[in-house]
Amino acid sequence: MKRVSPLFLVLIVLGFFFATYNLLTMIIHYKTSTSENWDLPDPLIGMPEMKEGGDSNLKYHVALTATDAPYSQWQCRIMYYWFKKVKDMPGSDMGKFTRILHSGRPDNLMEEIPTFVVDPLPEGLDRGYIVLNRPWAFVQWLEKATIDEEYILMAEPDHIFVNPLPNLGHGDHPAGFPFFYIKPAEHELIIRKYYPEEKGPVTDIDPIGNSPVIIKKSILEDISPTWMNVSLRMKDDPATDKAFGWVLEMYAYAVASALHGVRHILRKDFMLQPPWDLEVGKKFIIHYTYGCDYNLKGELTYGKIGEWRFDKRSYLSGPPPKNLSLPPPGVPESVVRLVKMVNEATANIPNWDTLNRG
Repeated sequence: MKRVSPLFLVLIVLGFFFATYNLLTMIIHYKTSTSENWDLPDPLIGMPEMKEGGDSNLKYHVALTATDAPYSQWQCRIMYYWFKKVKDMPGSDMGKFTRILHSGRPDNLMEEIPTFVVDPLPEGLDRGYIVLNRPWAFVQWLEKATIDEEYILMAEPDHIFVNPLPNLGHGDHPAGFPFFYIKPAEHELIIRKYYPEEKGPVTDIDPIGNSPVIIKKSILEDISPTWMNVSLRMKDDPATDKAFGWVLEMYAYAVASALHGVRHILRKDFMLQPPWDLEVGKKFIIHYTYGCDYNLKGELTYGKIGEWRFDKRSYLSGPPPKNLSLPPPGVPESVVRLVKMVNEATANIPNWDTLNRG
């Protein structure tokens, strides 16, 4: 028998970790909430001087952090394909694009996707929590790269641009997506370790992560070192690590922003997340972090592998095949749209079946 690659074993372990975490959050989310009904206070969104489109016509630079693992690579390729499709459409304020590769060395996508290579954290410092490399990657990129745009969109590999995205930010107020599971007020004792009372109430911490966020470059330059340091401090504290788990880095960004007095415009239309968000409508980004499992009647089978499924974790060691089967009748439009967009990308990206194979 051939020896199993250590990298493959690591990916498998990470995959099961992701799946377990997302399974729990899916069930909780499905039973208690949909993104259409979140009751999230947003004092900024009602400001009378704020325009519907934010700082429209001010270009933003699309930046996503990534590794050189096949699992990350195939998602980046799909993401970049759709960036190119919508970049110049009416209503888009997209500028240039950078994949910030925090593997410390070039990979085989350098000629396909504009890429800036940065160093990972010193070995062992992330303790298997690879997302901890994200703030460190942004610190390096902002310090070393030439970035022409005044604004930056922090994105992720599993984002697909489904509609042209304007600049939703407004001056010193970035735009962010509110996550139902980021609840600073429910973790006040822990939050106060990093956000002391003299800084203000815990409610000043926005229920967001760093992505998707459209933010002024100058503000992100201020926040990023704090974001990195808070992330490392949180990871070093067992109680914080246990409480926040895989979303620890998201809490760190939210806290770091508040420490700098930055409040975000909360845009629920920034992103949709199948299978829970049922329609695309006028939303801008599909985030396919959750598995989509259905029986042949088109019924969601959360917590159980469906007769039909699309889950990115099914493709840890290489890309999904071309021409994935479409969902059965009755499945929400958001899931159908997602699969069709994946299929279009894989049909048109050169060397799809071979370049990313691990």
